[in-house]
Amino acid sequence: MAGRQDSWHQPEPPAERSHILTRAVFLVGFMGSGKSSVGRALSRRLNWRFEDLDDRVQARENRAIADIFRDSGELVFRQAEHAALLELLAEVKASTPVVAALGGGAFIQPENAELLNATGALIVFLDAPGSELWQRCRNDEQPVERPLQKDPKQFGDLYETRRPHYLRARSRVDTSGKTIESIVTEIISLLEIDKIQSGPDAFQQGE
Repeated sequence: MAGRQDSWHQPEPPAERSHILTRAVFLVGFMGSGKSSVGRALSRRLNWRFEDLDDRVQARENRAIADIFRDSGELVFRQAEHAALLELLAEVKASTPVVAALGGGAFIQPENAELLNATGALIVFLDAPGSELWQRCRNDEQPVERPLQKDPKQFGDLYETRRPHYLRARSRVDTSGKTIESIVTEIISLLEIDKIQSGPDAFQQGE
């Protein structure tokens, strides 16, 4: 991905940044943080489209993420993830309001963080203690195979490595002990702050 030239790597003009800012929410965080569950609930409340970036990668590649890692390696997966993010951002830019859940490693990649930060969109880090995230994953009734999730120590080490990157997100919501609906309400409050800062017509639900 080095040497790629793309307009999203350049700062957006003020009007365009405001347009993106009020039409997209990107949820980032570690495994078990609830990005997909919260994202779906938030999209229903806003009447916006929901996107899971991992699902988009799998659809583009026509294979499961675990298969991409196993057969092609992490580099190929990250390239596919980056391409999927570019595609999604182009749709948002074309006036498609969206709530998007990003994979646990997506925001860690500098080029992806740069793309997202350049839009000015609301990026929310769904946070919780590593031990709670591990337990959530263990209790998942429909566990998803994660190549990087092997044991508690590896899980915890990876969490500690990634958390400083997540903290660079524009906003943070502590999800520990909270219901999905209460988390959604907090995120909508953050959007309402954006509405005040961006002007009375900036944020519209269900467009």
